[in-house]
Amino acid sequence: MQSAFAIWTTYGLLLFGVLFAAVWWRSRGRGAARPVALALLAPVATAVAYGASEFVKHAVDEERPCRAALGAAAPLVPCPGPGDGSFPSDHAALAGAAAVALTTAVRRLAPLIVPLALLMASSRVFVGVHHPYDVAFGLLLGGSVAALSALAVLALTGPRGAVVTAARAGGIPAVIWFTGRGPARRGK
Repeated sequence: MQSAFAIWTTYGLLLFGVLFAAVWWRSRGRGAARPVALALLAPVATAVAYGASEFVKHAVDEERPCRAALGAAAPLVPCPGPGDGSFPSDHAALAGAAAVALTTAVRRLAPLIVPLALLMASSRVFVGVHHPYDVAFGLLLGGSVAALSALAVLALTGPRGAVVTAARAGGIPAVIWFTGRGPARRGK
């Protein structure tokens, strides 16, 4: 069980990357511009959440439990070096942001993604590199930043769709491959 948590906490974020790619790939075959735009903006919202987490982490500069607690059990994964603070958890912020962003792009994924995000966050406490409040705040921060990004994206439905439609209309093969062909044109 411990080794499963150590593997998940180390490599689990890669699964979110695979899900971003799968959601993008699925959206390009749908034709409509909105799913493509949401799929492309999901990793961007997650990156913004990571930046917010790093900003707070450097402002707070809290020591990790694996370095701060004398006589504490050794962590199951290597303790990050000095200067890499504990609050908030970047892994939790990334997982929370990815869960919100991917769920915004494909709502049916929520039953899969939300538990994975919670498992990622809790694994950071289990392996001994974060306090529970580090991951709770990280999840809230990441999810909030992604939700605000999603609201902004949804507010820009017209411009967002126009950008994807214009990119497709440019006729550049790489852009068309990246965004998908779009709806079939009548008479062609």
